[in-house]
Amino acid sequence: TFYYFVRLCLDKILLQCVLQSRTLSGADAINALRPFYFAVHPDFFGQHPKEREVNENSLKRLNGYLENLQKPGFRSFKPTQLTFYVREREPNSSNVQESFSASGFRVVSFTLHTRDLLSTVLDILNSCSLSTEHVQSLNVSSQPHKEAKSTVNRPIKWDKTYYSFTGFKDPEEELEQAQRVETTLLSWLDDNEASAVKKLKKSLPLRKELERLKIELSHELQLSDIRWQRSWGIAHRCSQLHSLGRLVQQRPEILENVKGRTVVFTDRSGMSAAGHIMLGTMDVHHHWTKIFERLPNYYKLQKRLLLLEDRISQLLGGIQVIYIEELQPLFTLEEYFETLNSFYNKLRDSRLPFHPHSLRGLQMILESDRYAPSLHELGHFMIPTICDPAALQWFIFAKAQEARENLKRKEEMMLTEKELINTSTERFSLDRLYKEPSVSSAQMIDCCKRLLEESLPYLQGMHLCISHFYSVLQDGDLCIPWNWK
Repeated sequence: TFYYFVRLCLDKILLQCVLQSRTLSGADAINALRPFYFAVHPDFFGQHPKEREVNENSLKRLNGYLENLQKPGFRSFKPTQLTFYVREREPNSSNVQESFSASGFRVVSFTLHTRDLLSTVLDILNSCSLSTEHVQSLNVSSQPHKEAKSTVNRPIKWDKTYYSFTGFKDPEEELEQAQRVETTLLSWLDDNEASAVKKLKKSLPLRKELERLKIELSHELQLSDIRWQRSWGIAHRCSQLHSLGRLVQQRPEILENVKGRTVVFTDRSGMSAAGHIMLGTMDVHHHWTKIFERLPNYYKLQKRLLLLEDRISQLLGGIQVIYIEELQPLFTLEEYFETLNSFYNKLRDSRLPFHPHSLRGLQMILESDRYAPSLHELGHFMIPTICDPAALQWFIFAKAQEARENLKRKEEMMLTEKELINTSTERFSLDRLYKEPSVSSAQMIDCCKRLLEESLPYLQGMHLCISHFYSVLQDGDLCIPWNWK
């Protein structure tokens, strides 16, 4: 019959296309993306915690996208928007949305909607203004016929009559429709609310266990707080608290000096510049024990550090030296002391003529990766450790009044942000509303104001995180971009 004749012809053409096609393997894709990973990998953003977190989260979503492309029979081609901070300095003239930051890297946002590894790799490299020449030299092998039906779906352009005749869906038409429909908050919540509720319910027993462990350990050790540097899952956090609890039982005598302190679970052990006890999550009890034994020495060094900050303040007219965890890298106490000491020696030798107390009330942070001073929107000066003293003096004098105005605005903004978070939490019956450190107060305020104009029954009892992208975390937290549509 005509149907079987057409089907036979189509199968023959399909077989020829598959035998002649060249596809990219998972290993080839990783090799091709090496320049991209080098430009965005979080390990290279140690001095920029906000940017590091954005890249970290975007890489997780990208890896998930790449993994799905390699699954046999994968058909979900929902466009995925990603944002990266790229360490390249070359401007891009394409229509990709990007901007340069004061630190020299640029923000790149792009949407993936490709359905094969090769196209995806090229799309990523082109979006980030990275060369694609090396992709052509990769050893890409042809797929044997026996694997043709199980390989990643390869886009083959058929005549429209093929889809109307067979009843199959036209992938190009589906993709065009998905691209035309921009992701909105309501549509995303409609698609993901059920999944988030399921994950949240599953995590509730662990959340209660985490809260119990945190309260018990804080009370037993008389700690001020227990924190985590990164957004680890609830199960991971419980495991870390259980480890600390076992150490308390085994060596109670070494924990006598922790009263009133904050414990932070992070990537390495020591004491932070803010005076918090850092416990590296990859370290064993032996390393943690050494940190607790060294606490008296750490406290002595901290006193010297505070004295150093006072001396710098006196040399700079009373300006206060501060350390902001959310905006600065997680320095150890030793690293931060060396930074302060080097800066102090340079100031002392330069003998800048600042009038005593003329800059009282102003604030500054030290940064080791800048070359020119700047004024943050929150009112504090960002001073490079290698800054020329004369240039520093001129800049502070010129920006002092603006800094005072920014600090006053910061106080008002913090109050407004807190009020809006409380109002939004109550209005939508949220269990928790919070933001990532990379989201500024101004962005959070804008986000909450627009949320309060909406009717969102989906959010009742949920944990809502304001971020830079849409995502459902493993424990059911809903992440939405602050600038949602």
